[in-house]
Amino acid sequence: MLGMKNYTQEYVDASRARIARQIAMFVSGVGLEANPEFEAAYFNNLLVVLDAHFVHRLRGVEKKDGNPLNEVRVICASLLENDELMGSDPAIQLTPEKSVLGLAEGDSIRLNREDFIRLASAFFEELEDKFVASE
Repeated sequence: MLGMKNYTQEYVDASRARIARQIAMFVSGVGLEANPEFEAAYFNNLLVVLDAHFVHRLRGVEKKDGNPLNEVRVICASLLENDELMGSDPAIQLTPEKSVLGLAEGDSIRLNREDFIRLASAFFEELEDKFVASE
């Protein structure tokens, strides 16, 4: 697939709904007081799923200014390639102070439900701003 410079609102809404269903299934399956190990594994993996919905987004449109799209990109690469320790991307200006989750290079990545919801909400907001054409 070629790089994507825009997505339809319909596709973004469908992706948001799929992610919301996964969060709801987690809560209905384990409740609000989940085992922290299971919760981290679940939401770390769900972040990779979220990123996969939009993995072909063009970096030129995404920018490299440390926005939530960048944060998800770096966290997912770290989950997959850096043993769940926060890494960095020299092309992206991501700082803990300006990021949603405040993770610094070397921090353990252990998302809980609240972390995931905050980051996913910021991700979708940024995605809609940059990749969905206003009609």
